[in-house]
Amino acid sequence: MKNKLTLIVLAILFCNTFYNSNSYSQDTAKIMGYNLLNYNTNEDRNVYFKKTMAYTSPDILGVCEIISQDAVNEFLANVLNADSAGLYSAGIFINGPDTDNAIFYKPSKFTFISNIPIATSLRNISLFTLKHILSGDTIRIFVCHLKASTGSANEAQRLAEVNAVRTVTNSFPAGTEFLITGDFNIYGATEAAYLRMLQIDAGTDGQFIDNYSLPGTWNQSSYSQYHSQSTRVRSFGGGATGGMDDRFDFILNSTALTQEGRIKYIPNSLKPFGNDGNHYNDSINQRPNTAVPDSIADALAYGSDHLPVTALYKFDMHPSSISSLNSVNPEGFSLSQNYPNPFNPNTIIRYTLSNANNVQLKIYNTRGIMIRELVNERQPSGEYSYNFDATVYPSGVYYYKLTVNKFTETKAMMLVK
Repeated sequence: MKNKLTLIVLAILFCNTFYNSNSYSQDTAKIMGYNLLNYNTNEDRNVYFKKTMAYTSPDILGVCEIISQDAVNEFLANVLNADSAGLYSAGIFINGPDTDNAIFYKPSKFTFISNIPIATSLRNISLFTLKHILSGDTIRIFVCHLKASTGSANEAQRLAEVNAVRTVTNSFPAGTEFLITGDFNIYGATEAAYLRMLQIDAGTDGQFIDNYSLPGTWNQSSYSQYHSQSTRVRSFGGGATGGMDDRFDFILNSTALTQEGRIKYIPNSLKPFGNDGNHYNDSINQRPNTAVPDSIADALAYGSDHLPVTALYKFDMHPSSISSLNSVNPEGFSLSQNYPNPFNPNTIIRYTLSNANNVQLKIYNTRGIMIRELVNERQPSGEYSYNFDATVYPSGVYYYKLTVNKFTETKAMMLVK
């Protein structure tokens, strides 16, 4: 009887997660971007972040203004996993100039593939790639913190930073599913950096889509429901003051994410979390806040001077991907992230075989063209490492694919010259 009840409970959970429609099922994931305001170790603010994260429960969290690997470890242990060990994992962290970006995710829903930094004159923009476990589909997430403040020089620097991103997105094949989130420090729809993100370049599919049309400057009361900074009107613990009056934090999607496909942005789901539209030039926790409980409004005000932004995405699971969930990997292989990454011009690719198998290891460019075959032979069990010398190739994103009989795994790497 106990086993039967267990099966019934599992069936109910399954039905709540998936539903049949046109011969396929769907899973919904919440993606969040959050400026953590110079988050470091030994943070008294953990109690506030912990409340916000427990209440929102994002499936993927991309953050900026995080200081170090130790800070990533602290946020993971003392905020995200404080009450439930193993609920979240952290992607590979790269310590660049100035403050940095990091990504956290639920390993029950996603696997981490890579972190590729895009260098700018101030700080890195990060390209994180994750795979949705149930569908097997890959999503690419840029996390940025663009140059702050008004003035032509700062606007020009933001444009240069966006151009660095567009160089990467323009190299993606048409239909690639990607998004960008973070602290953009953009003041309105006429700024050159914003226009560049939305600009369509002939022969490419690298432009971003803003799912809200907000003409003019954004720090006006008519746009109050879209504002994400500042959560407080007076100074404490650093950060900006003045109350909610800027739309600095949002999410922009690739064209593919706004159309019906394997991954799709759910319309009208993008929002600055905790903003009820009634706190223009006021603290987010000024009573009443009709969007969240008082305790969460306080956590938002005391945690950071920015609100997190969230959006929902549906992942379609066609019969082929659903049936593959029940398959196993009899070869028992594992493919590691290349090191170093980024690299110039050499990097090492490693993998492990638990038994003898037919193995192929190939390198591809972003157009899906194979440019190098490193391995094509039957190999005994063991650990293997191969050097990829990219001296003759230009800077950019490349992919290495391991095939063992009928099973494959692909990871991304970046060549920076």
